[in-house]
Amino acid sequence: MNSLSTSSTVSSSSPSSTSTTSWFSGIVRGRQDRSSSFKMSGSSSSGSGLAANYEGPIKGKNQFRGVLFKYGPKPIQVAFKTGDYNQQVIFIGGLTDGFLATEYLEPLAIALDNEKWSLVQLLMSSSYSGYGTSSLQQDAMEIDQLISYLINKENSDGVVLLGHSTGSQDIVHYMRTNAACSRAVRAAILQAPVSDREYKATLPETAAMIDLSSTMIKEGRGSELMPKEADPSSPITAYRYNSLCAYMGDDDMFSSDLSDDQLRMRLGHMANTPCQVIFSMNDEYVPEYVDKKALVDRLCKAMGGAEKVEIEYGNHSLSNRVHEAVQAIIAFVKREGPKGWDDPWS
Repeated sequence: MNSLSTSSTVSSSSPSSTSTTSWFSGIVRGRQDRSSSFKMSGSSSSGSGLAANYEGPIKGKNQFRGVLFKYGPKPIQVAFKTGDYNQQVIFIGGLTDGFLATEYLEPLAIALDNEKWSLVQLLMSSSYSGYGTSSLQQDAMEIDQLISYLINKENSDGVVLLGHSTGSQDIVHYMRTNAACSRAVRAAILQAPVSDREYKATLPETAAMIDLSSTMIKEGRGSELMPKEADPSSPITAYRYNSLCAYMGDDDMFSSDLSDDQLRMRLGHMANTPCQVIFSMNDEYVPEYVDKKALVDRLCKAMGGAEKVEIEYGNHSLSNRVHEAVQAIIAFVKREGPKGWDDPWS
């Protein structure tokens, strides 16, 4: 099992060099004096400098240094933050993911720390085996609670959302909600935005299970569980199975057989946010019949001209192309992250 190595000590906070309060302070209530909060050992709250005893965000393989904290009322609503800066990249994993979901997170934490950014990994109701009884709507609400926490407790100047796999759907759905805290999202990165529906369609049991889920939903039983053969990995409701597997279900955002108009309808609002799409050209969850180059071009166009990054020979999680993944993410964050932070409400 992967482990988290946490280190917390009390230290005094200094206000940001650009502002003594977050630009959210006018609308978000309950901000506390950050000087009394627990901080990562040796780290400055403003990111302006690090103490001599700061050893970085990584202790060893699968061992991160940072702060583990609760951001919402549910027991599962826990997040882990490396670094102690006023700007954060929030990693949102895919189905079955939790902490330490991809191999590129370790070098990414180091690279972000060098640029005075924190990496935040969160657990949601849908994490691990919880995805089958959750929804994009639930994920969006919990992502909003995390961003609200970072604004209120960490004096955040804004965040970049990094979604892996189904985490990309979470980002697209969250940005559509226009929740107040979504204004804090300075940019978004979709890594491996692939179609759950098209992958599931390659499995023999899927067609019958889609029919069953549709029948259950029509009978008002959408919240009831499907038979185990629908998804051996997790208990799954009729609604979530249909959302993931049915044509134009709520989760169906990146399928190659959607028309340009349908893609625009699902993704067009992302044109309001700087976006990067990182597509693995050897993604094992994309059926062989799909023209990957054409698909990623269509996705980026539907999002209003998102930046396209094609990782040759990369697999779904980019475990075989870690360096390229980190390089692309850091370049985008450095370029797009700082834009518009002075007063996004103007």
